[in-house]
Amino acid sequence: MKKRNLFLATLGAGLLTAMSAGAVELTPMEQLGKSIYFDNISDPNSIGCASCHAPRAGWTGPIAGINQHGAVYRGAVPQRFGNRKPPSAAYATLSPILHYDEVQNLFVGGNFWDGRATGLILGNPAADQAGGPFLNPVEQNMPSKTSVCEQVAGAAYAALFEEVWGTGSLDCSLAGVDITYDRIALSIAAYEASPEVNQFSSKYDAYLAGNAQLTDQELQGLELFNGKAKCNLCHVSETGSNGEPPVFTDFTYDNLGVPINPENPFYNMDQVYLDDGSVINPLGSAWIDPGLGGFLATVPEWAALAPENYGKQKVPTLRNVAKGAGAGFPKAYMHNGVFKSLAEVVHFYNTRDVLPACETMPTGTIGVDCWPAPEVAVNVNHTELGNLGLSGDEEAALVAFMGTLSDTEKVSTK
Repeated sequence: MKKRNLFLATLGAGLLTAMSAGAVELTPMEQLGKSIYFDNISDPNSIGCASCHAPRAGWTGPIAGINQHGAVYRGAVPQRFGNRKPPSAAYATLSPILHYDEVQNLFVGGNFWDGRATGLILGNPAADQAGGPFLNPVEQNMPSKTSVCEQVAGAAYAALFEEVWGTGSLDCSLAGVDITYDRIALSIAAYEASPEVNQFSSKYDAYLAGNAQLTDQELQGLELFNGKAKCNLCHVSETGSNGEPPVFTDFTYDNLGVPINPENPFYNMDQVYLDDGSVINPLGSAWIDPGLGGFLATVPEWAALAPENYGKQKVPTLRNVAKGAGAGFPKAYMHNGVFKSLAEVVHFYNTRDVLPACETMPTGTIGVDCWPAPEVAVNVNHTELGNLGLSGDEEAALVAFMGTLSDTEKVSTK
């Protein structure tokens, strides 16, 4: 079982800065990062960071039709898809550098679902992550760091870049482009760490501050969250030792026994080719998501730990988990987007090991009477979920409580 308070002490200055929040103006670096975040830097010039991580949807995927089905967002080349749904960009900057905790025997930190944005390159997992999608051919598809640099250099905010990083810092030459590219990624991470993204402005934050009351159902959900439902064992709900508000994740990795999403478009990427002639997904429908274990297998010093981490995915924050672009807006949940409502997620956590197996994902949400087999059958967490013994009313109370975790401040895209 995971230690609840394992990471509260590691949040440090970044969390305290975000807490000081309120409606404050962005610093020049944060504004620079915001300008890049909302710029369509891609080839073709059609998508940017905000295309898959939009504030109106809790900094994740904002297109209802995609969320309702495959959940994976298409890249700048519209025939190309990656393999996972976009995680939330909010609160991601609070994740520590990926490391192995030898006391708890688990990995902590990093970004991306599989932890491959370790933070070991730029000292910041969010910055390591920000540099990835630009050059990924199934995402923004820019041909080189130079091409990214040149688009930034031609943007209206180019002068702000040199104001932040110094005269001559926007250097796209062969000798200077690597450090310029790192500065672009660090600028995006600075915006993602700003109080505009990490707002701590939810009803639950107001409740903790004594400025709001939770309903009876929400209070019941909170009690269940911290008790019978075991949610807080991974989605840490305690305040920190210095009064830091909870981030609702312990930044670890877990295999929850989630079924495949049969509509994931990545299964069809055995028929779609990159510019070099290689196929995107040679395994087609036989592909299995290895999660953290797949990444660890590529790192010599961690490769021996890959088997025990096969199938594990990053534990996401629950902040903004219910936030959508309007009433009835569908969101996709889990790394592959197989679940389409929080009610379905809670029911899965509650009954995964109780209901019989079925071949395909049942239609509907809470009325299901079976669950498909897990995508990855090894390393499944049977301790903290699967047979929680919750009633229907208790499931509904948990959903109601998670609805209090949505930030309330609107974000301008300017």
